[in-house]
Amino acid sequence: MFTGIIDATGVIKKRINDGVENNGVKNGVELLIGAPYKGVRKGESIAVNGACLTVERVVKGGFTVRAVATTLGRTLIGEWQKGRTVNLERALRARDRLGGHFVQGHVDGVGDVVRVAEANDALLVDVRVPLEVAEITVLHGSISLDGVSLTVNEITSSSIQVSLVPFTRAHTTLGRLSSGDRVHVEADVLGKYVRQLCRSQR
Repeated sequence: MFTGIIDATGVIKKRINDGVENNGVKNGVELLIGAPYKGVRKGESIAVNGACLTVERVVKGGFTVRAVATTLGRTLIGEWQKGRTVNLERALRARDRLGGHFVQGHVDGVGDVVRVAEANDALLVDVRVPLEVAEITVLHGSISLDGVSLTVNEITSSSIQVSLVPFTRAHTTLGRLSSGDRVHVEADVLGKYVRQLCRSQR
C-alpha cells in the first residue's frame, strides 16, 4: 500500500533479460533502477511510476525489479528505456503519515495527456483516462497519475483535469508532461468498492 506522495525519483540504468525465453516462457523485463534510497531490502515493494514492483536484488546505488507479462500488459513499462526518469515511493508503514490517499500500486490503465496549460502558479493537465476509471472518478476526489496522488480539479465528457502545484512539478516527473504523453492511471480504491457493491445489488 502507498500514499501517492513521491519520496524520490530514480533513473532506469539498464534493461536486463529483456523478453528472454526460458523453456518457452518469457521472463518479462528486469530493470536496474538507480535510486537514492538507503536500507532497501530484497523482497520489499516499491511503486515505480505507480506500479507496485518487488525488489529482486539490491545493488550499490539502486535495485532491480521485474515486470512480468501481466504487468507489461497494462502498463508502459515495456516501452521504458535506459535513461528514463521515474517516480518512486517505498511502501507505507503503519506509523507513517498518510499525506495523499490510499494507492495500491495496481495500475488500472494508461491515460493520454490531451492538454497542458499554465494557470498562474499551477500547471493544469487534462488526461483522457480509460472508461473504467472515468466512471468512478468524482470531482475533488483522488486519482493517481504515474504514482502521484492528485485531486481531480475538473471533469469533462472526455477527460479529467488535475492541477499541479510547484512542489509536485519540481519533485516528480509530472512537471515535464506535454500533450501526447501517456501516464499510468490508478482510480481511487473507494470508487472501485462502491462500484462492485452497486453491481452486486442488481
